[in-house]
Amino acid sequence: MTFIEKLRKHLSIHRPIRAINPEQAYDLWAQQYDAQPDNLMLILEAELFTDMLQGEILTGKKVIDVGCGTGRHWHEMLRQSPAGITGYDVSAGMLAKLNIKYPAAVTYQLSNNRLAGMADKSCDVIVSTLTLAHIEDVRAALNEWNRVLKPGGEIILTDYHPTALANNGDRTFVHHDRLISIKNYVHPIEKILSIILPMDIQVISWNEKVIDDSLKHYYEEKNALHVFEKFRNVPIVYGVHLKKKNGTA
Repeated sequence: MTFIEKLRKHLSIHRPIRAINPEQAYDLWAQQYDAQPDNLMLILEAELFTDMLQGEILTGKKVIDVGCGTGRHWHEMLRQSPAGITGYDVSAGMLAKLNIKYPAAVTYQLSNNRLAGMADKSCDVIVSTLTLAHIEDVRAALNEWNRVLKPGGEIILTDYHPTALANNGDRTFVHHDRLISIKNYVHPIEKILSIILPMDIQVISWNEKVIDDSLKHYYEEKNALHVFEKFRNVPIVYGVHLKKKNGTA
């Protein structure tokens, strides 16, 4: 590779394009999505998600996974023997990868937040991981979740923390030597709770992961201490366990 070619490659990787919508972005990312074992965001999010699954809460339950992607958490969820898992995602490419790994999976491509094939009050548990900030009309999405969730049903939710997004954090990946940025929307925690709590959905537990000195080594290994300093002490991902009260609509 000539010096000019190397320079062009360096510039293309380090120059993010304008953020594109999640459907397009994840279609591009689908082939490489599962091959990122050192992605800090996914590592921290998986810790939160695993903690919220304690107690075999999926066993015998009808589960839907909103923003299921390639089924990153399905192996762990299926170990609890749910009655079934239905996956929803805006990206046909991500769903195609999930269906290769789990050929019997029932999946739907999301459109306008509508959970196709799901009757009112028919679901025991809604799982949604690293998805909500990709949804522009979060109120419509949460109303739809409430429609399908049974009284007494539970929601396991993780996402990129709005504080990080408000501090110019973003989700990016490299595709053909080009850095791709995925469109996000900042939904403050207070806004999400103001929508959920009037639905008689209560918070069971809440946790978040903060970029602190315990994670500095990760950035050192990536030669990205400037990023660490930018986000030092900033919460990067959160997880919340919610439950719908019995006898509610």
